[in-house]
Amino acid sequence: MEMLVDLQNRKEKYGYDNKSESYFNAEQNAIVAKNAEMYYRALMRGGSISWNIRDYHMAEALQKLVKFHGKGAKSIIWAHNMHIGDARATSMTRAGMINIGQLVREWAGSKQTVLVGFGTHRGSVIAAREWGEPMERMLVPPAAEGSWDDLIWRLAGKNSLLIFPDAGIPAVTMGQRAIGVVYDPEYEKYGNYVDTVLPSRYDAFIHVGETHALHPLHMRVSPDEELPETFPSGL
Repeated sequence: MEMLVDLQNRKEKYGYDNKSESYFNAEQNAIVAKNAEMYYRALMRGGSISWNIRDYHMAEALQKLVKFHGKGAKSIIWAHNMHIGDARATSMTRAGMINIGQLVREWAGSKQTVLVGFGTHRGSVIAAREWGEPMERMLVPPAAEGSWDDLIWRLAGKNSLLIFPDAGIPAVTMGQRAIGVVYDPEYEKYGNYVDTVLPSRYDAFIHVGETHALHPLHMRVSPDEELPETFPSGL
């Protein structure tokens, strides 16, 4: 926190203005450090606080980016359904959790925000069975009967794009599958479905009948190409 305040107080001394990208990057980096410390402290206590800190940080970063780029700026955020889909339309809210989809709707307004969800009925993905374990290709079993993923498969067919509220999908609560970077198909039925009102959670929903695991691009980095410890220089 002291580092961030000091950086902001020295803004004029450094000769930066509101259009300076180098100052903006340095300030954002300092905010990351501040919020990361809050996140890891909260993570040790458990509960929803650490999740909320992370998504508040995402929303804060987005607001600063939009403000920096000025009037008419647009942005695309690629994130997991649990972050994008409005938390108020899910069981997340009962646990005291928010997400960036909810925060952006509240900040920018629903007419200026388009939340797009993704789902599948079956197929394969790359994930790890535990944190820190290597990723592997896993088979995704058919969606549970009575879930949104199963219903859309039956009603809309193999691949489909639903635009709400015009899609004719009822505003009822059903489970929607959530597959993260940590995933185990054998335990899916015990905790991979989130109670969801689909037309309220998203503005649009892309359903892929059978998904196929991505092929990771392994990049080898030369020691000479690593960023210096002092990057960025303003931090």
